[in-house]
Amino acid sequence: MGERDEPGTIGRRVQQLRVARGLTQKQLAEPVYTPAYISTLEAGRVRPSDDALRHLAERLEVEFDELATGRSARQVTEMRLRLTEAQRVLAVGEAESAVEQYTALLAEAEAQELPEEQAAALLGLGECALDTGELVDGRRYFEEAEERLADAPLPARVPALRGRAVAHYLAGELRYAVYLLESTIDELNRGGLHDPDALLLLYASVIGPYMDMGAHARAAQAAEFALALAPQSGDPALVARMHRSVARTLLAEGRLAEADASLAKAAELYRGLQLRTELANCHWMRGYVYAQNGELERAEAEMREALDMLSAARATLYSSQLTVELADVLHRRGRSEEAAELLRDVLGGLSPERGAVHAAAAHRLLGIIAEDARDTDRAEEHYVRALSLLERAGAAGDLADLCRLLGDLLRRTGRVEAALDAYRTGLGHRTAPGTTTLGPAPAQPPV
Repeated sequence: MGERDEPGTIGRRVQQLRVARGLTQKQLAEPVYTPAYISTLEAGRVRPSDDALRHLAERLEVEFDELATGRSARQVTEMRLRLTEAQRVLAVGEAESAVEQYTALLAEAEAQELPEEQAAALLGLGECALDTGELVDGRRYFEEAEERLADAPLPARVPALRGRAVAHYLAGELRYAVYLLESTIDELNRGGLHDPDALLLLYASVIGPYMDMGAHARAAQAAEFALALAPQSGDPALVARMHRSVARTLLAEGRLAEADASLAKAAELYRGLQLRTELANCHWMRGYVYAQNGELERAEAEMREALDMLSAARATLYSSQLTVELADVLHRRGRSEEAAELLRDVLGGLSPERGAVHAAAAHRLLGIIAEDARDTDRAEEHYVRALSLLERAGAAGDLADLCRLLGDLLRRTGRVEAALDAYRTGLGHRTAPGTTTLGPAPAQPPV
């Protein structure tokens, strides 16, 4: 509930409540305290003990917390109930409605000086911004949430840290995103803070940046850790709804601690529902592995399952990125027209600031499809666009491969010097996957 107010503030509050109830100082003091003590307390010249505040709260017919802080425990619990409702709205894909609820809750939490509730509302606004692709706003919300939680244990700060990392990742800043996620994983595991929810969130989130940087072994390991840590629940939405209903009943009966406990369980389940976006990355990773092994039918099935987990109204950037990978599988299965149609559709939602690596992958694949159709001019145009995007993002492994494709195209069309320049650029990026940007792997959890 936060720190107790200063003696002067408490004194004025006691006096206002006493006068409003028509009590004298003697009536308020009896039978434990003296009128002189109440006079001194109301003047702000003494810091009342917990026992004194409990006595005064009972006589004034208010809650202890309301007398000590000016905030009713019931009001705070009701706010937490509304926060879980906003979580539910976001989890089912209604981001615009969730933004309205979180904005109102943030203003209310700031007015009542409730840092934990402020952080929860800011986290919600950050998640809404990620869903709608407003990455700069999202990063700002997550940074503000971290500030509110500066004194909290690391596991409590993980959602804000993870949100900030994902915002950097979606903006194409791969190395910094991986640094944030890996350093947090390492700090948790080395410090013995093996919080399953926090680790699941981090491992699931680091898969995408690993893949884009060519660190496939680390991506596969992170996916297995995430799947091992994933909570099992038959129908989390149903169970969460039950906990919210129970919380309302308990709140009506004045059983605030029990209501808070039910709300905490509901919030955890809604976080699990939002994790569907992250766990989709695990199926995406499995699909990638199948594709690398030539098991294209299984790869398509895994990727389509991942896409099904990303609702149409949510996670548009993730859906776009995954669609590029699916298009590659379809192309390899001989369905190039279907693949090209998917890629053209998806490029409308990607840009240098939003999904640069996967926009580059889309252009690369469209270039390959154009080459197959002997449209070399169109192929070169797509390769050059992809090259620019990859240089900006620093995706070394993909850049080397693209330079080879562009060099081969230029050589076949008789531009030997230009081809040599492309090959030289590619050789400058040809290193073991991930080693140019990644340090030692973070400490592992006791899974």
